[in-house]
Amino acid sequence: MQDVAATVNDFFKAKILAVQGYTLLSWRSLRNLFSPPRYLTDTLGQMDIIGVGSLPIVALAGMFIGAVLVLQTADQFVRFGSPALTGDVVAIALVREIGPVITALLVAGRVASGIASELGSMVVSEQIDAMRALGTDPGKKLVTPRLVATVIMLPMLTIIADFMGLLGGFATSFFFIHLNPSQYWYSAYHALEMEDVFQGLLKPFVFAFIVALVGCYYGLTTRGGTEGVGRSTTTAVVAASVTILLLDTVLAQVLLSGR
Repeated sequence: MQDVAATVNDFFKAKILAVQGYTLLSWRSLRNLFSPPRYLTDTLGQMDIIGVGSLPIVALAGMFIGAVLVLQTADQFVRFGSPALTGDVVAIALVREIGPVITALLVAGRVASGIASELGSMVVSEQIDAMRALGTDPGKKLVTPRLVATVIMLPMLTIIADFMGLLGGFATSFFFIHLNPSQYWYSAYHALEMEDVFQGLLKPFVFAFIVALVGCYYGLTTRGGTEGVGRSTTTAVVAASVTILLLDTVLAQVLLSGR
């Protein structure tokens, strides 16, 4: 019984220490934004890796999600004689909720795992210690450029995913339910309000902090050699995905209550 209690106690201690370490890393990363050096070249390189590298999967996912939304809802609208409302549903669902969340989850699976793997490999090969010995701050050199790049690129990827989703929904509605193109785009455009666009663009900025800093935290805290790198990579993806879904619920409640 005492062993079980000790195990549970150690588990909660580890989680509390992880939250503390993540919060400290977040504070240091934000503080580093306002002090030189800024490593612009590293930031641009990470923008290419994170943004351009994630573009194909985000665009394809957005298009297929839009198509599936139309396939799942069009029959009901046709049954009630309102097929023109298909554009409304696709636009609101994508911009307000599905687009930001799916994009963040896809980027988390690709970017958070890559960051954790890269930084974890540097830790176990003692490259981080070598950087400190040479007087270079790993936080400024490794963490802040990845954070800035993710914060810049994730909202752009979300916009692309939303557009591709609308395009996929249009193609499906045109070929399967023979909806007039002007009806679809007119209803999609007029269904969106400024609050919907604001909510859809606010979430990616919040999710970007989670994706970048969770990957950096688990990468920098890697222990146990190459096996530890694998554990850090897996844990980073799981932690980032769960946190994104949790924050999405909180943000949705807060934003909807403020309307």
